[in-house]
Amino acid sequence: MKPHAEIDEVWPRDGRIRLVGRIHGRTTDGTDGTDGTDGTDGVDGDWRLVLIRRAHPGRRLDYPARLQGDRFESEWPVADLAASDYAAVEEWDIHLSDGSTELRAGRHLDDVRGKKKIFVYPEQRVGGLAVRPYYTVKDNLSLECRSRTGGTA
Repeated sequence: MKPHAEIDEVWPRDGRIRLVGRIHGRTTDGTDGTDGTDGTDGVDGDWRLVLIRRAHPGRRLDYPARLQGDRFESEWPVADLAASDYAAVEEWDIHLSDGSTELRAGRHLDDVRGKKKIFVYPEQRVGGLAVRPYYTVKDNLSLECRSRTGGTA
């Protein structure tokens, strides 16, 4: 399995989304760890959580990721996802990056397939936007932002 940011916990509440997980398949020298080891000991560097707007990949948001060993934690305010040029539905893909490598965030090591239909997270509203985390058909974690008329957070 290729290196990725394995998500253990998703906490969408209080106007923020918090993720907790671990880096899987990456060694200290930046290789992919395919030599039979788990490849997670001593991951170092300045890691950031990166949100990439799928329709406009040049539009990126990034936030500090706190690392302890191979474990990471990061959070961001839902309001940061509001943009004036939104379509009715926008999607953001989530990555963990050390500046040279971007690891896709997802949940692949739990033997549960088809998370898109199983895991349903609550939406949060900010202004006219409803935001909710969801798993893709490949069990990667993304964000869905839908235009809503009226509501406020």
